[in-house]
Amino acid sequence: MSAVRLETKRVVKPWGRTDIGAFPNPAQEQVGEIWFDGPEGRHPPLLVKYIFTSEKLSIQVHPTDAQAQAAGLPGGKSECWYILDAQPGATLGIGTSRRLDDDALRASALDGTLEALMDWKPVQPGSFFYIPAGTVHAIGAGVTLVEVQMNNDVTYRLFDYGRPRELHLDAGVAVSDARPYALPERVIPADRDSSMLDRDTAPFALDMRCWAAGHGQSLAIDQGWFIPLSGSGTIDGVPWRAHECWLVEGDVAVTTSEAASVLIATM
Repeated sequence: MSAVRLETKRVVKPWGRTDIGAFPNPAQEQVGEIWFDGPEGRHPPLLVKYIFTSEKLSIQVHPTDAQAQAAGLPGGKSECWYILDAQPGATLGIGTSRRLDDDALRASALDGTLEALMDWKPVQPGSFFYIPAGTVHAIGAGVTLVEVQMNNDVTYRLFDYGRPRELHLDAGVAVSDARPYALPERVIPADRDSSMLDRDTAPFALDMRCWAAGHGQSLAIDQGWFIPLSGSGTIDGVPWRAHECWLVEGDVAVTTSEAASVLIATM
């Protein structure tokens, strides 16, 4: 039984922000991501991130496990996004507005029309989307979100708005399923329990749990990620607070000293 607070890794990005909410940024760096990886010396199967955007991210795609392994990589990547904050007009690009075959996808990436062919969905706090491997996608500007993803560093950029970064057209087109996004759009309030993802539809499960002050319970999970969005308390007898991430293995006791909303991811 153990609960380990994961270290935070700050990642500067050209599309990041200096205002990153509860996370300190004394150097006023343009932080795009806060990672919770590890623990040291380990490579767990999920990676949790906070993402902060001031510009659109590249239009990209991730392979399935089978596609990645066929290319000699450890595995593919599916991910999900939970929106914490969104400026007016903020959008996410998820899927294309119509089905594109390989030739049409490549041509639109090269001539820049892929941006207009994306399905840019308006979002609000609580919006939740699961992004299966093969989905062409992009995060828009003015968004703060939590991303839970399979912990494989494999991203193929299809289009990057003229930024001087490498594209991966051959690999990206080969693994893309460029079509309209078929899953229902959901809004998950941060003040009620909800099952967000389950193992029938994704490689991992994700749940929202909302607890009052003074709550106590056991988390009995083989391997999970405890991601408090608000509140504070103790886990395995050690204080926790909002905007941390803990790797939990086995049966650990959790208490709250104030009302809390918590994401729990499990494999």
